[in-house]
Amino acid sequence: MNDAQRHELFARLCCANPEPKTELEYATTFQLLIAVILSAQATDKSVNLATRKLFADAPTPQAMLALGESGLTGYINRIGLYQSKARNVIASCRQLLDLHGGEVPHARAALEALPGVGRKTASVVLNTAFGEATIAVDTHIFRVANRTGLAPGRTPLAVERALLQAVPAAYQQSAHHWLILHGRYVCKARKPDCWRCRLADLCAYPEKTPDPAGPVVR
Repeated sequence: MNDAQRHELFARLCCANPEPKTELEYATTFQLLIAVILSAQATDKSVNLATRKLFADAPTPQAMLALGESGLTGYINRIGLYQSKARNVIASCRQLLDLHGGEVPHARAALEALPGVGRKTASVVLNTAFGEATIAVDTHIFRVANRTGLAPGRTPLAVERALLQAVPAAYQQSAHHWLILHGRYVCKARKPDCWRCRLADLCAYPEKTPDPAGPVVR
């Protein structure tokens, strides 16, 4: 994909959704951090179902730490890997209070030092909460970047670096959300909806799927 095609790709995504947002529900940066930690290998829908009650009862690091691991698991036990996530969330709350005055730090190194927070989670927080032009490469973004030819790479980090070079500056802030949503709802893993994709003519994917309804008969 050349520069003109990349610009056109993001122009179309922007036209369709000028202000893309995460589908995770949160009211504070702390709550966003916790929601993203919980979302690993889980759907946003399942996380939102759990955090609506959790954040109502424990909206702050102090309140969540007071729950303890056993108390927290009662809220999140329908989310995958909930036991290890409960451990990490409680440990992160303690670290936020001990080292950061209960505030989520605005620095990648400090974020990645929190239990349960890797590069992807830190990138989401930096982008969504702090407005940085970061791109968190999850399975959706990895698939879209490779399938379309936008920014091919063999690893998430390689794709992230390629995207940071490929995405036009005007679109870098929102690129993360556009690509996730496109991968979640159109460029799906098993069978992409190429027939209704607004990017199909720009996409390098050789096995585009036809409209299941078939051609219109006149």
